[in-house]
Amino acid sequence: MGQHPIIFAHRGASGTHPENTMAAFRAAERLGADGIELDVQMTKDGEIVIIHDETVNRTTNGKGFIEQMTYDEMASLDAGSWFGPAFKGEKIPTLAEFFTWASGNELQINIELKTNKIPYYGIEQKVLELVNKYEMRGRVIISSFNPDSVRRVIELDPYIAVAGLVWRIPRDTLFIAKKLGLSALHTQVSFALSEYGKQAVESGILLRLYTINDVREWHRVKERGIPIEAIITDFPERFS
Repeated sequence: MGQHPIIFAHRGASGTHPENTMAAFRAAERLGADGIELDVQMTKDGEIVIIHDETVNRTTNGKGFIEQMTYDEMASLDAGSWFGPAFKGEKIPTLAEFFTWASGNELQINIELKTNKIPYYGIEQKVLELVNKYEMRGRVIISSFNPDSVRRVIELDPYIAVAGLVWRIPRDTLFIAKKLGLSALHTQVSFALSEYGKQAVESGILLRLYTINDVREWHRVKERGIPIEAIITDFPERFS
């Protein structure tokens, strides 16, 4: 437990900047994050865009489901003003745009496939194509709450780093992880502190914790002696 965990900025530095925007990603780098966690969805015309929700309603000045919108429609939206006037004009980035920027740094990248509500047929293949095009294989972890999506990634590319996302403390987590052959899980603190978390660690699975914003919560995990590989946080400056 002497090693400091890797710090991933959750949707970029989303505690102080509009989430999943280039402003948030640039801030994460400035604030000393080791990596960036981001979410991807797919537009009607097959563009991979970085946004958390299945609709644009919460984080832009528009309305509608991403799967029913073209990229040009999404590109016209303001994704910053909802957070604050200083961020007016921020756009929804594409994964290609993000990779172009990331080519100039060495940040680790956690791409969450948001396929647990809308399956986005073919998104796994498109994301992997972009990872390879921009030569990001050694820096990328692909994760999802959808085990079918994780399985498709593994089938398409058995050597890419993948992780299962875990909500709360499901009893079948380790069964599914072993069935998929996973070596990492992204979990909440409650799972890490549970018997299942202990069993995961004992079976050689890496734990990365989300979304820790209170340093005291991290200290609680640390005091229990649970080996944690990474922290995913909205405030990377608090942990770096």
